[in-house]
Amino acid sequence: PVSPRPPFLLLRPEDMERMEINQSSVTTFILLGFSFPQMGILLFTLFFIIYSLSIVGNLLIVLLVVANQHLHTPMYFFLVNLSCLEICYISTILPRMLASFVTGDKSISIYECMTQYYFFGFLASTECYLLAMMSYDRYLAICKPLHYASVMNGKLCLQLALTSWMSGLLTNAIITFFLVQLTFCGPSEIDHFFCDVYSVANLSCSSTHLVKLATFILGSMGTPFILTMTSYTYILYTVFQMKSKKAQEKAFSTCSSHLTVVSFFLFSLFLVYVVPETERLKELHKIFSLFYTVLPPMVNPIIYSLRNREVKEAFFKSFRKYISTFL
Repeated sequence: PVSPRPPFLLLRPEDMERMEINQSSVTTFILLGFSFPQMGILLFTLFFIIYSLSIVGNLLIVLLVVANQHLHTPMYFFLVNLSCLEICYISTILPRMLASFVTGDKSISIYECMTQYYFFGFLASTECYLLAMMSYDRYLAICKPLHYASVMNGKLCLQLALTSWMSGLLTNAIITFFLVQLTFCGPSEIDHFFCDVYSVANLSCSSTHLVKLATFILGSMGTPFILTMTSYTYILYTVFQMKSKKAQEKAFSTCSSHLTVVSFFLFSLFLVYVVPETERLKELHKIFSLFYTVLPPMVNPIIYSLRNREVKEAFFKSFRKYISTFL
């Protein structure tokens, strides 16, 4: 009698290939982080200080605005939203990075990696939208001062804030949807300090065209960027039309803090997600990533407080009130 054909010979070549992929699929990634293993203690100390300052600085902004009635204005409403976002934003990356410095464990499961990217991307997208809404607020304050109070009311502020959060949620859901469709069956080392979309996609053994295209389009031609540029174009035009130098200085002081934050954040995002990554620029991309992941949550409260007379006055008033309770 003819011996039965082995079951695996009944499979088509593409089925065999799929079985091999499934058998060797990656379930854990290794986050390589920075290429300075001898500086582990120094890096841990540096990032721990940055994380602590970020949490304290942003919490302080929130408490100052809540505690001082004269800061209950649209601009500070958006600033509170931004500060709350920054606390969550930096917490998606730094706690895990700090833990890896202590334990030496750089592994992260694919599910944790996708989750980290989703929340990071969601919060980064939301920050872009929030900064755009704050640009619109500055546009109304400078270009339409007579209508500002009636237009930028509490209802509109709430709608703009909710729109920012929902837009960030949906925008990153598109990118994450394409990212989770990828198959990982080869190398498992991510040459980055967090699960960045490009770094993860580059490890895939399936086509990454859609996820990279979606990231490029949403990153370079997204609505927040257009809204921000449009608002500041009108602001600059209005300021240069002012005949009084004092009025120009007052207008610039009104939006200088926000313009600094926007330029810092969007320019670093542009360098990382729009400029093509090459082997020569890989380490540079990693350094630039610090400018939109780790530094903004620490720097933003400093920029808004040092350049803002109302925030400084509220801080010293609250500080004196707190000290007086112990004297």
